[in-house]
Amino acid sequence: MSHTLGYTVNCSLLFTELPVNERPQAARDAGFHAVEFWWPFETATPEQAEIDAFVTALDNAGVRLSGLNFFAGQLPGPDRGVLSHPSRTAEFLANTEVVARIAERTGTTGFNALYGLRQDGVDPAEQDRLALENTVAAANAVAKVGGTVLVEPISGSDDYPLRTAAEGLAFVAKVKEAGAENVALLADFFHLAVNGDDVAAVVRDHAAEFGHIQIADAPGRGEPGTGELPIDELLTAAQAGGYRGLVGLEYKPTVPSAQSFGWLG
Repeated sequence: MSHTLGYTVNCSLLFTELPVNERPQAARDAGFHAVEFWWPFETATPEQAEIDAFVTALDNAGVRLSGLNFFAGQLPGPDRGVLSHPSRTAEFLANTEVVARIAERTGTTGFNALYGLRQDGVDPAEQDRLALENTVAAANAVAKVGGTVLVEPISGSDDYPLRTAAEGLAFVAKVKEAGAENVALLADFFHLAVNGDDVAAVVRDHAAEFGHIQIADAPGRGEPGTGELPIDELLTAAQAGGYRGLVGLEYKPTVPSAQSFGWLG
């Protein structure tokens, strides 16, 4: 490894053979000090006891929760976020308050807000207006805990409006114009590569603007070394370009999770 960036384990794709609240300890046992999760609950506003159990699992494992998704509907599945879906705005806004409360207890500062797919019968312009409004609201909700809303281009669905780094950065710029400064691009090298971006050029031109990096190899989304992405070179370039955050390991391991870290050397 020619960079010195630290790692955080995405426990929504790794250690999935274990119940959610056992995954932080598994990550710690594998040598990591930070974890990130997609929204780990079934609903946007889980019971307090569920939240307490999740936070306790993190504390007991001695790992830091470095990142958390806002509620995103069924993920993976038909939703890919709800922030642009009119029928779910109340649910999303209620969720931002829950997220902020979890952040107060865990020190988490990175929060992924997934845009949501285009919906039949809803004007795309209305979805875009709503996405902007709800992202500003989310940014305001986490600002009080020093949080940043992350905007992630993703692959796997043509109905997802943000697919390239340029589209993600353009949306980030709109949110900032609307008055929320605490928003940044989440650069997932796998999604960008699969969607046809020149990932090396994105890193070269924008590394210092990234709010977070996530990695998986492409094609396949397995651990580094299972595909063709020059991940070590990209991370070295990102660090040289000014990125100082953690790197999220958000891959689908091709072997049991605890055995999937051999590429770290």
